[in-house]
This record gives sequence, structure tokens and C-alpha cells, in this order.
Amino acid sequence: MHHRTEARTWTGTGLKFSGLGHYFPRHHRVHDGEVTISGRTHPPEAAAELGVRALHVADEDETLEYMAVQAARSALANAGREAGDLDLVVLANWTDRQWIPEIAPGVAAALGALGALAFDVCGACTGFVHGVQTAAALLTAHPGWKRAVVVAADRFTRRARPGTRGQLVFGDAAGAVVLEKGDPDDPSGLIDSVLDCDASEADTVAARAPEGFLRPKPELIDLAVRSSLKVAGNVLSRNGLKTSDIDWLVPHPGNNAIHAGVRDGLDLEPARFLTNFAERGNTGCASVPIALSEFHEKGVVRHGDLVLSTAVGSGWYYGGLLYRL
Repeated sequence: MHHRTEARTWTGTGLKFSGLGHYFPRHHRVHDGEVTISGRTHPPEAAAELGVRALHVADEDETLEYMAVQAARSALANAGREAGDLDLVVLANWTDRQWIPEIAPGVAAALGALGALAFDVCGACTGFVHGVQTAAALLTAHPGWKRAVVVAADRFTRRARPGTRGQLVFGDAAGAVVLEKGDPDDPSGLIDSVLDCDASEADTVAARAPEGFLRPKPELIDLAVRSSLKVAGNVLSRNGLKTSDIDWLVPHPGNNAIHAGVRDGLDLEPARFLTNFAERGNTGCASVPIALSEFHEKGVVRHGDLVLSTAVGSGWYYGGLLYRL
């Protein structure tokens, strides 16, 4: 992996997350004892080893667009904004991509954000980082634009090959943030972002037509840990920070082995490693915003907290966000 040397990105722009929201599908499947899915019975210790006690499975009527709309509405309400206030709607998603039309315009129409530019981005599980960085770039480039909603939504349960352990890990959800320009002197807000690509590792994890089931290679865990640590080190060093300076690491979660590798590599105390992985599973690109929204709603993550979020995904993408809520 090469090393990027550009300076921190968003300090002094006034960009900040003014609203957080999430949507969890109605069906919350609890892994209590033996779990039978798609004709295979997994023993109790399998779920315990993987670290997911429960996850959400979307019903047929909980389409990707529906979940995205619910999360965006939640974030707008949290920000005290109306859909008509939006200049931009960015939807990150990889599990339900289609040729045309993109899904984001339908989300914008359902929200009532009829004046907004709406489009999809991918980036696999780095989709939220990609969406926030893209929205930040457009808001900064257009002096008259003030506000975006960035939604990340995946129905990851549909990408698990039936009978595999992925069915014990992959969950469905949508998360959203309202990103808007505020006072450039406000100490809260989006501080930095990075998104990189190591094309030589593009096939480490793939989901190809026609079934679209996830196919990871054995080296995925080592690559995910290595990439996450590279992102964290890059973002912290170029902002003159140490691990001990951040209040929370809210990463895209992969599995227990990846989490342990990242915690150990950063020398981060477990209490500051914050995910809802155990109750929600790996929800693809939705993982970071749903955790932010849920833990903020519970009063765990508070206004003014300094947060680092890292993510890795097929491509091979690795990226992160540094922000103060």
C-alpha cells in the first residue's frame, strides 16, 4: 500500500453532522442456543465465536429504498430540518445495486427533497466514508449549497450464501447523517477524511453475478486489520493526535478477530472501541452511522466527543473519518 501525504481535509470548512438517524428492520433474529438457517443448524458456540448475538432481517416490503427513507427521515428530524432544505442526497449501498435508475432519486422523491441532486455511491463497506467525503467535497465546491443527507443502507442478509456462517453475521439496516455547513470557527464538526484503494487486493472479497453471494478469501482478516491500522495511523498522525486523544473509535465492524487485531494494534482500551455488532451484526456500509445514531440516542456518545471511524471494503478500499460531534 502506498502512503498518501496530503494535509487534513475539512478543518475550517464549518461542515458538521447536525443530525443522526437509523432504521432497523422489524424482524430481530436472536441467536439463542442452536440456530437453524437455510436448513443448516449451527451450535450455540458458533454464534458466540463470531460475536453476533442477534441481527435484523428485512422483510420483502422493507426494500432498500424504504429503509433508506426511514433512516433519512430520522436524521432530518434529529437535525430539526425539512427535506426541502436539502441540496444533496447521497445514498451508499452495495447489496441492491441495479443498472438504472439509481436508487437515490427515489429516496429523494419519497423524502420530498425535490430540489436536491441525488445519486448513489458504492465502495462496498467503506460506502459511508465515501458518501460523506463526496458530499463534503460538493458542499465545499458549491458556495450556495448548505446541506446534504448521506444515507448508508445495505440488505447484507441477501448476500450471504445459504448454509454458510455468514448467515450468522450479516444483518440489514440503514443509517443516515445530515451534513451541513455551519460556523467555520465552531470546534465541532468534520475534521478529516481519507479514502484509498489498493487495486492489487481487489478480489480479496467479491460478490459476483448472478447470485451475488459474498466470497471472501482466507487472507481477508489480516488485510482488514492491516488496512484499518494504516487508516487510523494516517489520520491520527496528520492531525497531530495519539490514540489516547480520541474519545471513541466507531469502526465498520467485521468480526471478533478483526476487532481484536485493531484494538491491539492501536493499543486502544476496549471501552472506547464502540460498535453495536453484537446486537445488529455486520450491516455493510450502514454500520458506522447506525452505531453513531444508536449510541448518541442512548447518551453514550455526546456532543463534543472526538470520534474516529475506520472502514475497509472490497475494491480494496480503506478509509476513515475524524470528527467531533
